[in-house]
Amino acid sequence: MISVMRTIVDIPDEIIESLDLVRAERGCSRAAVIREALEDYTKANAVEEMQAAFGVWAKRKKDGLDYQKELRDEWGEE
Repeated sequence: MISVMRTIVDIPDEIIESLDLVRAERGCSRAAVIREALEDYTKANAVEEMQAAFGVWAKRKKDGLDYQKELRDEWGEE
């Protein structure tokens, strides 16, 4: 069974007009358009994905700036 949350949200008239244009073009309800928009938003802002991207260096013992300096120092050696 799919769980559903019902809520009340204040939406400005200009956004409702845009929703109605999309709804009419697709032949679906406002609710369907809003659900799709929320799904896209949550995918784009998934916390786990952002933490994974920022945590790439977390398990390394060397500081990232020290590592960068070592690499750049190698450029001057010949």
